[in-house]
Amino acid sequence: MSTRSEDIKQAAHKLIDQLPSNANWDDVVYEMIVRREIEKGLADSNAGRTTPVDEVMKEFGVDE
Repeated sequence: MSTRSEDIKQAAHKLIDQLPSNANWDDVVYEMIVRREIEKGLADSNAGRTTPVDEVMKEFGVDE
């Protein structure tokens, strides 16, 4: 996960550069939130902070 200020700024620039030319502020914010949540999820996974699939399915009442 990018934590240094320069890394985050570079990632933000790259993300914005990849948006279509008709992107609006909502598009920018959405993409940044998605990126942040993915990075947080990867950090949790790398740290072993996960829930087995069978437990999640049971919690939501999903039959296999």
